[in-house]
Amino acid sequence: MTRWIRHQRACAVAAAAFALLAAAACGDSDGGGTPYGGDSTTGASASPSETATAETAAALAVANDDDHGEFLVDGDGLTLYLFTSDSPDTTTCYDACERTWPPLLTDTADVTAGTGIDASLIGTIERKDGTTQVTYNHWPLYYYADDEGPGETDGQGVQDVWFLVSPAGDANKTDS
Repeated sequence: MTRWIRHQRACAVAAAAFALLAAAACGDSDGGGTPYGGDSTTGASASPSETATAETAAALAVANDDDHGEFLVDGDGLTLYLFTSDSPDTTTCYDACERTWPPLLTDTADVTAGTGIDASLIGTIERKDGTTQVTYNHWPLYYYADDEGPGETDGQGVQDVWFLVSPAGDANKTDS
């Protein structure tokens, strides 16, 4: 029995060491981690991914802060981003990418345009899983899983491919 317990402990130590090694290899979310800027070891999923479920119509609004000026948010004030590796009306963010960068989904093409939003720039695309993702000026819109609440902009500039969305529908590349 003692030999079995030692074997179990050795396995547990090896598993813990492997997990630490894997986490170290992924780096941090400030640009050195996964190609998408998140922590793929945890399957990061913050409040934005819960909001990304297609249970209701989406809404867009404009937020403003001293570091970045004006940028798009959803109806709850959660920051939205665009991925410069996408093409107009085409998303390339799936699997590990969409765990870190959950898409803004809707169950209807009628997306609410708040103050400062150009309703003519709002659109939708169908994702390969059949869900409907909101676009703005043809850019698919995403949340960043590490943004924990309204107005947070931790995804700005990640890997130099993820940016806030300006009210004009372009990448807002202001630095913080």
